[in-house]
Amino acid sequence: MTPPEESATQAAALSLSPDALPLGQPLAWPVVDRDGRLLMERGSILVGEPERRFLFAHFQPQRGDFEGPLAASADTDDPAPAAQPGARDMHLALGALMGLRTQIGGSGAPVQPCRLIGMAPNDMLFVTPPVDGGRKATLIQGENVEVIAVASQAVFRFVSSVEAICQSPVECLVLSQPAAIRRLRERKSIRVRARIPVRYRLAETGDGYDGIALARGISTFGLSICAPWALGKVGERIAIAFGLRSGALDTAIATSAIIRNVQLEAGADSPATLGLELDQLAAAEQMAMKSYVFDRQDDVLYWTDSER
Repeated sequence: MTPPEESATQAAALSLSPDALPLGQPLAWPVVDRDGRLLMERGSILVGEPERRFLFAHFQPQRGDFEGPLAASADTDDPAPAAQPGARDMHLALGALMGLRTQIGGSGAPVQPCRLIGMAPNDMLFVTPPVDGGRKATLIQGENVEVIAVASQAVFRFVSSVEAICQSPVECLVLSQPAAIRRLRERKSIRVRARIPVRYRLAETGDGYDGIALARGISTFGLSICAPWALGKVGERIAIAFGLRSGALDTAIATSAIIRNVQLEAGADSPATLGLELDQLAAAEQMAMKSYVFDRQDDVLYWTDSER
């Protein structure tokens, strides 16, 4: 483990001052934030003083062309990989709709509906007997089942086993503690707080990026960013690039975005807050957006009732 004094010395060696970033000239090296996220590529140009002030007001710019111990020190504050979600993390409510599928018949077995009626302190689940074609399904003790659970915020899949089949005081199944829990999809669009550097280019196509903005909120469909100036008008498109870290997975996203709203903090040349709707996301990028949002659902900015 690197001593605190050595880490501080390394970080200071990488740090840049505003004077180190010339205006109107291509940068000789890339610029990264303190956590190693790319802010500006080599050859990027800071157009004016407002952009440089914005960069140092919201980030801690460092040179990004170092390798080895110095560069590695920039990641010392990264959060630990997210733990595997547990039964309580699903926030299942009594009466939640569930579907059981026996694993004996493989993935082609039918899903049989039931409802959650209780949860034990050890996270065992009590569910109503599942129904198959209007009749109670036939299950045996010790049988492994796959469960689809509809929670208030998302739909989950997990595996369990039938621990007991009870007839009294109420007729129910007792399922073992959920394992291998996976989120399948969101039920609503939610926006969570974020602090992500976003590179932007005013033209949809081309090479490189024109500047840097800061994402302060993110949903599965878009971003709320703070920029040094209004980057366009409502309905116009810009190109953006940013990275998402969810658990141990890093995903680079580069796409176009539609400006849905613009709010100026003061005059025409003042910093602006823009709402962006992302489009043309690949399947892996869509999954990264959803994973990022749901891993941070305890830090919700707000919920919306629509999908967009």
